[in-house]
Amino acid sequence: MGSPKATPPGPVPTGRAAGGTPRAALAELLAGNRRFVSGQPIHGHDVTAAAAASGDQQPYAVLLGCIDSRVPLEAIFDQTFGSICVIRTGGHVLDRAVLGSIEYVVGELGVPLVMVLGHERCGAVASAVDALRGARSTDGPLGHLVEQIAPAVTEVGVDDPRVQPMAIRRHVFRTVAALRTDALLAGPVDAGRLAVVGALYDLATGEVALL
Repeated sequence: MGSPKATPPGPVPTGRAAGGTPRAALAELLAGNRRFVSGQPIHGHDVTAAAAASGDQQPYAVLLGCIDSRVPLEAIFDQTFGSICVIRTGGHVLDRAVLGSIEYVVGELGVPLVMVLGHERCGAVASAVDALRGARSTDGPLGHLVEQIAPAVTEVGVDDPRVQPMAIRRHVFRTVAALRTDALLAGPVDAGRLAVVGALYDLATGEVALL
């Protein structure tokens, strides 16, 4: 006798139906990452999915991640059209445009979850470490990224042998703290309507771990 066929999964709710509270939103993101890691994603990038999500948007999370080409956020959380808002900058650095975008999504769309996602071997953090060690000089817009990451490197200690992996985590913590105390986000956070969490992506395994 052959092995019994697996029962195909039923329809999976998307958008706000998948995560209407901070807890549900985080659970849905992590469930999607488990599907991704196990090789059983359910959402493909199909034009019919785009059409189905073309009405009023009701995303359940906004993700702030790095521009690294190895970390496509919709893919690693197995999300379809209309489910999450994605913002990516070098080293997930905050600026006025990024912060304003997050304030908009939370205030106008009622999103209950903000996730800051760092990743292993982040080049932006490596640049900040090199700059503080005097190995390279950066100015202009690139220098701005280095300046924003440098406090995390300093907190760990630039001469610490594990400065880069530890600074990656510290930078996530600092970004989360900045968002939680933002003038327009602190109220929803204190009221329990919004959660701001930090996480780390493993490039080798595809897994996301909460910090």
